[in-house]
Amino acid sequence: MRRHCNLSGRCGGCIYANVPYADELLDKRVMEEKLLGRYHEVAPVLQSDRITGYRCKVQAVCGMDDGRMVTGIYRKGTHKLIPVRSCPLEDERAGRILETIRSLCTRFGIISYDEDMGFGDLRHVLIRLAAHADEALVTLVTAGEKLPHEADLAAAIHQKHPFVKGVVAIRNNEKTSMVIPENPVIRTIYGRNYIVDRLCGLKFRISPVSFYQVNPYMAERLYKIAMNMAMLRPDDTVIDAYSGTGTIALIAASYGAGNVIGIESNADAVRDAEENARMNGIEGASFINADASKYMKEAAKKGERCSVLFLDPPRSGATEEFLAAAGRMAPERIVYISCNPESLQRDLRYIRRFLPYRIIGIQPVDMFPGSEHIETVVLLSRARRGRH
Repeated sequence: MRRHCNLSGRCGGCIYANVPYADELLDKRVMEEKLLGRYHEVAPVLQSDRITGYRCKVQAVCGMDDGRMVTGIYRKGTHKLIPVRSCPLEDERAGRILETIRSLCTRFGIISYDEDMGFGDLRHVLIRLAAHADEALVTLVTAGEKLPHEADLAAAIHQKHPFVKGVVAIRNNEKTSMVIPENPVIRTIYGRNYIVDRLCGLKFRISPVSFYQVNPYMAERLYKIAMNMAMLRPDDTVIDAYSGTGTIALIAASYGAGNVIGIESNADAVRDAEENARMNGIEGASFINADASKYMKEAAKKGERCSVLFLDPPRSGATEEFLAAAGRMAPERIVYISCNPESLQRDLRYIRRFLPYRIIGIQPVDMFPGSEHIETVVLLSRARRGRH
């Protein structure tokens, strides 16, 4: 299997785009074994069914070229915009929407924001797409309160692409490299401020900034591996740390776990998770808006326990505070889902040194074909009599 991109060497987003997929998988296996092989045998990388068109979250930087709006990506490690008309890794619906937005912005006199000059209208465009439904949500990240002719812009986007169920705006007037500011205010211009997708037989509501896997197709396989590792029972108390929109927590409940608690610091994601539970008729899952490390530390102080812990942290991994508290809560099984083998290696080193757990299995999953990134699922079991 092959894919091709003329921009691969310039943008840095898909370094394997012009490389045979078998070679990419080999490189990723070598990396996993180098970083994690000292802890346990690493299973072969589970390859992706799709190596193109899988990205259902698309983030585009806006710029100008000879008076016309362009969108693209910053070259890796720089603030140099590389215009992109189509990306082989992205859902092709996103490319069509972006083409329309570029044309409409030029027509309505909307210009991109210039960071150096501190002047302009539109900074970024974010597109969320449902993998298993014809639905999309467009988020316009603006520099000012409103875009010129924004209502006409949003209506025209929907008219051209009826599957766009909503167009929203988030203002970011800060001098920062962050696309979305902290505590963003989401303003709906057209339609609704969410889409609904299906995953592992459940429906999930996705808002502009809440976490949902970029590749929902492989996410199903990833989560099924995690559930099989967890060996869930009706009497289990399960904690899903960094729970996002509640995907893992609700799938765990659907697999028969009796009591599931999701911990998430993003309030919008928690609201989505609670709505997802109601939408799926799941009563055995609850969600708490809190920092995962602080919550675990406080729960451990109170003597609370859980039998299964899922953690799917950001690229930076878990904190030592979180891991120490997890050890005191003494789950029988820990299922660690990581998008960064380097931070995973660090956390496994801490666990092996300080906590009574042994690694049962390590399964890499290629969630991001074409890029250097890879997901890894690790099962850890609490050792008897302190052996680990």
